[in-house]
Order: sequence, then C-alpha cells, then structure tokens
Amino acid sequence: MRVCRFLCDDLVLTGFLDDDVVIPIDQAAEMYSRETETEMLLSATEDLLDLLPPDGQSYEQAKRLYDWIEELDVITVSELTIPLEEVRVLVPLPSPRKMLFLAGNYGKHLAERGYRDTEREETFPYVFMKPPSTTLTHPGDPIVIPAGSPDQIDWECELGVVIGRTCRDVSESTALEHVAGYTVVNDVSDRAFRPNPGRKPRERDKFFDWLHGKWHDTFCPMGPCILSAEAVPDPQALPIKLTVNGQIKQDATTAEMIFPVAAVVSFVSRFVTLEPGDVIATGTPSGVGSATGVFLRPGDVVRATIAPIGTLENPVRAETEDEFRAPFLG
Repeated sequence: MRVCRFLCDDLVLTGFLDDDVVIPIDQAAEMYSRETETEMLLSATEDLLDLLPPDGQSYEQAKRLYDWIEELDVITVSELTIPLEEVRVLVPLPSPRKMLFLAGNYGKHLAERGYRDTEREETFPYVFMKPPSTTLTHPGDPIVIPAGSPDQIDWECELGVVIGRTCRDVSESTALEHVAGYTVVNDVSDRAFRPNPGRKPRERDKFFDWLHGKWHDTFCPMGPCILSAEAVPDPQALPIKLTVNGQIKQDATTAEMIFPVAAVVSFVSRFVTLEPGDVIATGTPSGVGSATGVFLRPGDVVRATIAPIGTLENPVRAETEDEFRAPFLG
C-alpha cells in the first residue's frame, strides 16, 4: 500500500499512489460505502501515519479499502484516478520531528570515498541530522545549488525508514515492529563547503565542513509516497537506483548495507527516543558524484528510485542573486 499527500485545487489530500495516477482516499471510501453497502469510516486527516501500521487509527480501514480497490476492474478504478500531472505530489511527512541520516553504511561507497571498508562487528553506525523545515523538498521541486558554494553538489539515493511507534532501547529482533513504512530520500551534499575560507584551522574543521555541507536549503528531497511496512517483508531486498539526466549513477540493493534497517533502528533507539513520524535515512550505495568528480549542475534532472516504493524526481537550479533563504516547503 503506497500512500501519499497531494495538492489538488488548493486542497491537501491523501491518496493511494499507483504509477502515474493517484486515487483520493476520501472518494474511494465513498465508492466503497456505496458499492458494498458497508459504511467506510475514515477520519479526515492529512497525516499519513494515521493510515499506516503499526498504530495508525485508520490503518485497518485504509488497508481494507486498498485491497478492495486492487480487486476492481480497470473501468471502475478509472472513475477514481487522477493523473499525476493534474496534481502536485507533496513530501509524505511535512514536519518530522527528527530526520536522522547514516554516513558510510555501504561498503562500496566507503571504498569509493577513500575509506576502508569494514565489518559490522568492528564499528558502529555514524548518525547525523538535517534541519527538516528548510532541507525537506517536495517531489518535483528544485534542488537549489547555493551561490556561495556551487561546484561540488552531490546526490545520494537512500532508503528512508518512517517510524510509526514510539520506541526506546528496542532489540534488533523487534525493531521492525515500530516501523510504519518506507520512502525515498535524496541526501544532497555539498562536498566543497568551506565556511570562512580565511579561517584559522582547527582540529575538527573537516568534520564540520562535511556536516554543514549537508544542511543547505532544499538538500533533502523526499517522497513520492510511503510504502506501508506490511508490504515490505524484507527491507534488505530492495533495488536502489539513481539517474542524472537519464544516465545511471547508482545501481545497487539494500542488501549491501553494513547495518541493516533493524540494526539501525535498534542502535539509534539506545540513546534517542524514536517517535512516530521520525525518519531515518539509511545511507547511500556507491556511485556518488565525488567518486568521479562529476557533480550536479543547473538544468540537471535527478531521479531516485527504490522499487517498489517509487521514483523521486527533482530538477536542479542555481540560487538566484536576490533569493532569500526562506523555507522552501510553502
């Protein structure tokens, strides 16, 4: 079950995403009630967590509705669908409390970046954060290359894990019970960010240059939907691909993670209480631009795909001279 948020006639609605169309959930519920003579009660909500496991108040109804739609004939379904070009798909979670990201969770990516590949038993996940309100970017909206540091803007396609139940210090064996679903994240990175070029060098400059290079406005496209957890029996068996202008840059599988999803959730929960709506991006495979010296430029189009979740597409443009750095999610 793929659920999304979308804008139609200035209204934010929820829907089921299906390739190049969206099915509004409220209209589908009306048809279900009419055709089955069984009232389908779904609370009015813009929060996709209400429709998802493990604790969504309307999850059972939404899943029943989705399964019913799957059994309809093509003609009947067409009465419900809206072509994607007629709506604006939005980030599935407009204001997550926390957005946590893993660095170096794929061995081949570590190698291409010049670091030693390592075994899981020898290390631990490196976790950092991004500011949600200014980095989150809708599907279809532009990644904006900052005027002050435009030359090494890189892509990173990642599996995003959406937390659905509060958890603290959970075991790896039970960690996935707290997951609502999965989405696609592009952890855009500025590899050359150097605040204050005339600075006096300090011991940790390199780390903070790297960290701050993750924080530019628009540097976290997310979407186009959330695939519910029950539809993903094994999150380590998902193909992951990213293209720039149609050219394949990343082509891997989540099986290549050093720390699998369950281990990541368990690890983070040891020292951070994870809450519904938190997102953990689980690292990127090899194929980033810094490995070859090829980076994003204005006019590029980036497509990040994780089947069966979907494709997250964003154009790239330069920051304008008079552009004020305000939140881009308005």
